[in-house]
Amino acid sequence: MAYTKKQKSFALKVALFATGISGIVAEYILSTLASYFIGNAILQFTLIVSIMLFAMGLGSRFSKNFTKNVIVYFIITELVLSVLVSFSALVAYTIYGLTDISWLVIYMLSICVGLLIGLEIPFATRINDDFEELRLNISNILEKDYFGSLIGGLFFAFVGLPYLGLTYTPFVLGLLNLAVSYYLFKVLKEYVSESSRKKLQIAYVVVSVLILAGLYFAAPIVRFGEQVKYKDKIVYSEQTKYQKIVVTKWQKWYSLYINGNQQLSSFDEFMYHEPMVHIPMQLTKEHQNILVLGGGDGCLAREVFKYNDVGNITLVDLDQNMIDLGKEYPVFKELNNGAMNNPKLKTVTKDAFNFLEETKEKYDLIFVDLPDPNNVDLNKLYTREFYRLCKLKLNDNGLFITQSGSPYYATKAFYCIDKTLKSSGFKTMPMHNQVLTLGEWGWVMAKKESITKQEINQIKFKDLNLKWLNENVLPQLTAFGKPLVDTTGIKVNTIFSPKLYTYYKQGNWHLY
Repeated sequence: MAYTKKQKSFALKVALFATGISGIVAEYILSTLASYFIGNAILQFTLIVSIMLFAMGLGSRFSKNFTKNVIVYFIITELVLSVLVSFSALVAYTIYGLTDISWLVIYMLSICVGLLIGLEIPFATRINDDFEELRLNISNILEKDYFGSLIGGLFFAFVGLPYLGLTYTPFVLGLLNLAVSYYLFKVLKEYVSESSRKKLQIAYVVVSVLILAGLYFAAPIVRFGEQVKYKDKIVYSEQTKYQKIVVTKWQKWYSLYINGNQQLSSFDEFMYHEPMVHIPMQLTKEHQNILVLGGGDGCLAREVFKYNDVGNITLVDLDQNMIDLGKEYPVFKELNNGAMNNPKLKTVTKDAFNFLEETKEKYDLIFVDLPDPNNVDLNKLYTREFYRLCKLKLNDNGLFITQSGSPYYATKAFYCIDKTLKSSGFKTMPMHNQVLTLGEWGWVMAKKESITKQEINQIKFKDLNLKWLNENVLPQLTAFGKPLVDTTGIKVNTIFSPKLYTYYKQGNWHLY
């Protein structure tokens, strides 16, 4: 079958469109993996994108060295790119399970993908020179590549990551790139010598088998790579739109991890949740309207429901998957005593900051049970602006409490939260407790009026069926020694000057 110049040019543009899709998705996959394995999401996305763009520049520079058989080299580049995109996550997980250099492998993969994309665009432009005039050639080639990047980004955000996960998304994109490149090969094969045609046909068969085999074995290999990250057996693993949720089991106890950071263990979570809930509940007379930000596992709500006078609880979590876990996963349904399915509890899937900006409600208590501020996104929920919103939505006699990390592992971060709350107009009372699986952990309570240690020490717990908390430990919860580091220069954390995130990263987490 003879193809017209227009059809040949169209096939080339379709190939560039597919490259745009697979290239940008590979970029996001590697950035997500780097964030997951190494941490510091903003830094990793910045590095991966910068490295890949730099490598694209190198690829474009190297392309000038190929003077003959450009179509063959373009197709070879497409084949190699299909393999690299497909196996990017699998290679990273495997290396992560075997060595400590997964970060280096991820950066090298970024360079390789960037080089290939950088080669393709000049190759495509030179090939298309025979089919279109220069004015249309360059604009059409770049247009298709950039449009493909948009589609790829939308696919990764709304389909790939939430539904296919990092296990299968790379293979879907690799197969797409492979299929489109084969279509291009069929359309342009008249420009390829007979011997090269046979070799390329064999290469397509080999690459197809390789990708399909990788797709078949992907799940167990990824499980192996993940399992090495955790000392206990993984019994649940899910990559949502927002985070990686993992549940592990040791003997009869379960632990919840978000993005590799432990959130709780059923072994001792009550040593965290009981002080956080019952002291604020005892210090407030009204319990009609309570707000919980985070806490999708339901354990905090379980403790609140031990009070018969509780009216309504609104639980706000960004991730519906985390809410569903607390509602439906047997381990958490049992752990939270069905609190997430209590008719008095309403769940809202929304960013906590946005929820506070929009709600017209006033609350008697606000519990903030969010992950540590280990990235810029979470840092926003520990800022003066956020705390001012909380103060605005709190009744005059209401009480606010936030988890505040460790006063020992991240001393500056802990005291930064306290200082930031004070700067927003609150009177504060820091607390801490030794949680066996987490170490020394802390909270900061806040009210519009002062909280005294005497009020706390006079609390009496009656008929609450508590596992650990009693009157004897109350004085020690608010007693602190000297800070382990100099805290005199601690800055207030704001959206436009995010200090807390830096303090957190500078903590003594290597001792954890």
